Amino acid sequence: MRWTVHGERYVYRSPWMDVGLADVELPDGRRFEHHLLRVRPAAGVVAVDEHDRALLIWRHRFITGRWGWEIPSGRVEEGEEPAETAARELLEETGWRPGPLEHLLDLPTSPGVHDGVQHFYRARGAERLGDPTDVEAERIEWVPLARVPELAARGEIGSAASVATLLYLTSR
Repeated sequence: MRWTVHGERYVYRSPWMDVGLADVELPDGRRFEHHLLRVRPAAGVVAVDEHDRALLIWRHRFITGRWGWEIPSGRVEEGEEPAETAARELLEETGWRPGPLEHLLDLPTSPGVHDGVQHFYRARGAERLGDPTDVEAERIEWVPLARVPELAARGEIGSAASVATLLYLTSR
């Protein structure tokens, strides 16, 4: 059953997201305002080395109060292609420049809450250029892909998008 959207109005706008209300109607005729979150797309890259290890960051997320491994990623800037964002974010967050990129997945991470999509790539290797310029991680490590299922089961991977992408990568 498809809902009818009669309009949207925003109560807050930022470069990261817009928060609003949508005037919606259900197929049975009921009409009401529904919360609306429009999120800018993001992109990230899993660099994988010759030892089948992924370059990940260990970071704290203040919203959930939790630590976890994540794939370096960030917001796609205006005029930027997702692959460019993924490469830029890996360099900024880790100090490593990715090797050749291969598209893996486009994940609508929570379509019941927002319209954001995260684009993920795999890099075959990476070259260390120096220290990160965007310090978000407490640690940056090459983590064996074979450990991903165990880390996911223990809740040590910090986001559903990182879990999905890493598990997808290990299944290939």
